[in-house]
Amino acid sequence: MNCPSYVFACSLLLASNLALAHAGHDHEGHAKQAPPALHQEKASVRFADVSLLDQHGMPVRLEQDLVGDRLVVMGFIYTSCTTVCPVVSSIMSKVQQQLGGRVGEEVQLVSLSIDPQRDDAKRLQSYARAFQHGEGWSWLTGSPYAVSETLKGLGSFSADLTQHPPLILVGDGRSGQWTRYYGFTDPNVLIAEINRLSARRVHAKSTAIAQEVQP
Repeated sequence: MNCPSYVFACSLLLASNLALAHAGHDHEGHAKQAPPALHQEKASVRFADVSLLDQHGMPVRLEQDLVGDRLVVMGFIYTSCTTVCPVVSSIMSKVQQQLGGRVGEEVQLVSLSIDPQRDDAKRLQSYARAFQHGEGWSWLTGSPYAVSETLKGLGSFSADLTQHPPLILVGDGRSGQWTRYYGFTDPNVLIAEINRLSARRVHAKSTAIAQEVQP
């Protein structure tokens, strides 16, 4: 990990730990390790046809109601984690702030709890207040079956929730292009990917229009 990225990760980690010091047990599997190495990989995802609950207690289906044809930034957390998960949420918070009004329109943010037995909608709503700024960010839980099937389809399932890696998934619901970002990824990297996917849409639309007007 290069020096700027390490400093970025450590500063986020320190701030998040201070903010959530009152929360439950530590993310023990990561607490003994240095910040994880950054890497990314192209991903193929499958959306399980199950019903989840958002932070308002409303039933939602991830693909139909939230992803659709939007650009998506998705993180995986649980509220009693006080190390890795707050960092992931802080990164997504910075993405939301920098994208501004695009979130809720072109872009959808999603945080999925990997601990559905404890993280009900009320608990997620309370947790979200530390990170969310405005609309366009859904915090999801559900039955253990629904959550595990969703995680398996997204390639982020772990039998031991304390061992799950810090992961943010970025993709285009319209084109089906997805990338997994592991480690404490700089928000600007995620925003650059959102902008790249958005630009591809504009290019594809322009190409289609040009083909239509050709004699």
